[in-house]
Amino acid sequence: MQYNAKAPYIVETHWQIEEVLDGDSIIICHRFTQMKKEIRLYGLDAPEVKLNRKMIEDEEKSSLPAQLLLQFGLQSLHFVLSVAPPKTVVTVITEQENYYDYWNRQLGYVILPSGLCLNELLLQNGYAKATQQYYCGKLAEFQAMNRQAQLNNIGIYSQVKVF
Repeated sequence: MQYNAKAPYIVETHWQIEEVLDGDSIIICHRFTQMKKEIRLYGLDAPEVKLNRKMIEDEEKSSLPAQLLLQFGLQSLHFVLSVAPPKTVVTVITEQENYYDYWNRQLGYVILPSGLCLNELLLQNGYAKATQQYYCGKLAEFQAMNRQAQLNNIGIYSQVKVF
């Protein structure tokens, strides 16, 4: 992922993953201050891992049963745990113009020690879908990654056409 140094980004270093909540949300902890916060990944949506209001909405939108969506949510969660388990040191990049979501969670691109972006890995491997709901400057690129995963039938797309 390339960033223009002059673009209005906030870059936060010295964080590590405390907990992976699901395929698109993590709790991070600052390595020196021990401050914790939730980060919602920009530009994507992964299936839920528990029955809640959003799961019911997703069930209606996708016409897939909640039990199947739940399995997909767990697959997405396990993918994140496999590439970014707790204690993984991360850098969080947040767009100044688009800092918080509706639920007041900080939005972010999560950069792994390898330099890879967790947001992109989820999309490229078919464990999340691009969405405008959590808008980001990389949305067009994320939509293209999402489409490629669909066409290649990888991740969740190996089991269904849409989710």
